[in-house]
Parts: sequence; structure tokens; C-alpha cells
Amino acid sequence: MPRVREASRTNADLESGPPRKLEHVKHVTQPAAEPTLHRLQRDECELAYFERHPEQKGRGPTLLFVHATGFHARVWDQIISRLPPLHSVALDQRGHGRSEKKPILHWNVMGQDQAALVEALDLDDIVGVGHSMGAHAMIDAAAASPGRFRRLVLIDPVVAAPEAYVGNPNSWNLAEGEMHPAAKRRNRFDSADAMYERLRGRSSFPLFDPKILRDYCEHGIRPADDGDGFVLACPPEIEASVYMSSRTNGGVYDSARSLEMPVLVLRAQEPREDLSGPMAFSTSPTWPGLAAEFPRGREIHFPDKTHFLPMEIPDEVASLIRAELDERLP
Repeated sequence: MPRVREASRTNADLESGPPRKLEHVKHVTQPAAEPTLHRLQRDECELAYFERHPEQKGRGPTLLFVHATGFHARVWDQIISRLPPLHSVALDQRGHGRSEKKPILHWNVMGQDQAALVEALDLDDIVGVGHSMGAHAMIDAAAASPGRFRRLVLIDPVVAAPEAYVGNPNSWNLAEGEMHPAAKRRNRFDSADAMYERLRGRSSFPLFDPKILRDYCEHGIRPADDGDGFVLACPPEIEASVYMSSRTNGGVYDSARSLEMPVLVLRAQEPREDLSGPMAFSTSPTWPGLAAEFPRGREIHFPDKTHFLPMEIPDEVASLIRAELDERLP
């Protein structure tokens, strides 16, 4: 069962209050409206994003969705199908999905990309929903976009303890010139069906809602340039660059402390203590003290769930987003 904790900078020890009861209801989902693909030129990198219900823009909140490393904007389809038909934007982060294939050398660039998107589209009354690296970047984006975000839902954000960023340590213990092991992951598939069949029994993928895994496969590959099958929409070397630069943005804490809107942190099962070596993808990369760094932060801890909360428990995640929509006004 999830554990709910209120947090603030004046309650840094995160003392537990009475848990908020979460309704475990099976949503009746409708196919999410087919999104429109748009492109935005951001400095040297072209970004792709998917928009739904543009006719609702300005009539209520806008939902902004940002995905995790190695994923893409369309992994949110099943979550969106569980929510009201609001204006929404789902971003393909640089190097991912249909965005331009640029490596990530410093994590502050993803927050800058989000902020540029918000400004270019003139988005307001935003309820931001970010997962993993996307949640980390959303903290910076909200800080760079005063008055535009109303609430944040940060799903297992990749934000390590403050000391992890001191001196920008090489937390992977990689030799000079060596790439993260993600660079060697399989990059070619005969089809989305073949990718689905391969993944559904491996690693954490068996825990995914089958429709979300299907969306990941359907929209996560593109035709290979040589005409031989399909390759990943996030090339392995770009995914590796994300992991290798994961300790570059200690400034995320300055951003977090500057935010005045309510921030909900969803945190998965406890991380291992040893930060060296390959990442344990099933555990949380979120420092347990993070929620207390936000002036109006609170946390819900899922001690028996993996880092892939939106894929593993989409009904519950959608319920929590709905609750934030209902309470978005101060």
C-alpha cells in the first residue's frame, strides 16, 4: 500500500501524518483522442510534441507530460485515456521519439527545452506530470517559467541526494572513453510485434500494463535507414549519454526550493545504497528527502512498486493526477 507523507522545508524530517485514502477503482477508459504531431525548433535541436484537445486550451488546465529516459511521448496514451478530455501536450525529449537525435551532455538542457516549449506555445495553468528524467527536468522548467505551472506531479524523479552532485562524480566508475552499458542494448527489431514479444518476458517489462508496453513498442521504433527492419527511436548511444551525465545538474535543488506551487512526489521502492555500477532500474532514484525541499511538497511512497509506476499502476497514477486537477487552484 502507498504511504502518504506531507513535507515542507519546515518539516524536514518528513514526519508521517494520517494517510490519505486512495481509491483503487478500475477506470473505464476510452481510447485517447489521436494526437497531432507538431515540431518546434529549439536552438540547435528540433523537438517533437503531441497535442490533444487544442480547442480546450485556455478553458481549463493544460496537462504537460514528459517521459523517462529511453521512452517517448506516446507512453502516456493510456494515462491520458483515463483523464478528462483536457488540452494536453506530451513532449518527446531531445534524442527521443521523433525529436532530433542529440546526445545529452548536461541535464539542465532538458529543463531548458521544456521551458522553451511552454513559452513558445504560451501555455498557462499547467499541471505538469513528469516521470524519471522528465520529472527532474520539469523542476527546472517550472522554475524558469514563473506563473505558468499550477501544480506538479513528479513520478519517481531522478534527483539524487545533494551531495551526489558535488564535484560531478563519475557514479558509474567508467574508464575514460568508456560508454555506459546502455550503449550496447539491442537496437534492431523486425517489427513492433517482434519487439513486444521479446520484451514482455524480460526485466521489468512483465509488470507493465500490456497496452502501455504495446504503445512503447509501436511508437518507440522507426524504420532503419538501411531499410533492414526497425531501430530504436532513442538510439542506445543517446540513452547512454543520459545516464553518463546524470550527476551534472545539482542546480535542480535551487529550482526546487524556488517553487511555490504544490508539488506531489511519487516515490517507488527504496534504492540500494551503492550508487556505483549499472543502475538498478526497479528501484527508486529519488532521494527520500526530496519532497521536503519544495516549499509545498508532499510525497506518496509506494514501497512495493518499481520505478515504472505509470506503466505498472496506471489506474492509480491517473487517480492521483485527477485529484491534482480537482485541487489545482490555491
